Amino acid sequence: MAGRRDKRGLVALVLAGVVAGMVGLSFAAVPLYRLFCQQTGYGGTTQVATVAPDHILDRTIKVRFDTNVDKDLPWQFGSEQRSVDLKIGDTALVFFKAHNNTDKPVSGTAGFNVAPESVGRYFKKIECFCFKQQTLAAGQSIEMPVTFFVDPAIVDDESTKNIEEITLSYTFYRSDDPSDVAAAPGDRASGS
Repeated sequence: MAGRRDKRGLVALVLAGVVAGMVGLSFAAVPLYRLFCQQTGYGGTTQVATVAPDHILDRTIKVRFDTNVDKDLPWQFGSEQRSVDLKIGDTALVFFKAHNNTDKPVSGTAGFNVAPESVGRYFKKIECFCFKQQTLAAGQSIEMPVTFFVDPAIVDDESTKNIEEITLSYTFYRSDDPSDVAAAPGDRASGS
């Protein structure tokens, strides 16, 4: 009888350990997935660079800009240009504008990716408003720069070497307490 009780206790302990492990993995899943995407470009996640490459290819690629605002963020947001044509390896500087449509400060954070997803590992940002939360005062408008390049290694990858156009997409989401801001008049989303 004592042996049976010991086995039941061991089984209960193992099951408790499995449950604890599953709970721990569920909390670690999001940071691990984000790290995986940042390192591999999976899902169109762009990369961060500190300097541009030292050589520029004699091949041009078009980068289009797609901008969106979540319905809970009372901002207007858009790019100053619809697209840019740049040589692979060359650095581009583009500007985006945001406007707070309310009479109170509102904070937002931009989510971003590129399409096709396979180019995520080759699309590199040196500077981007998407790296941190943005707070706009009541009625404030701001210009936000993005400096980026397409890594020349894109032409060495069989899955990306023939790509001629990339879409860089941003969606701004509210990142403050929505209860302290008045609803914005008119259209609450913008896209291009």
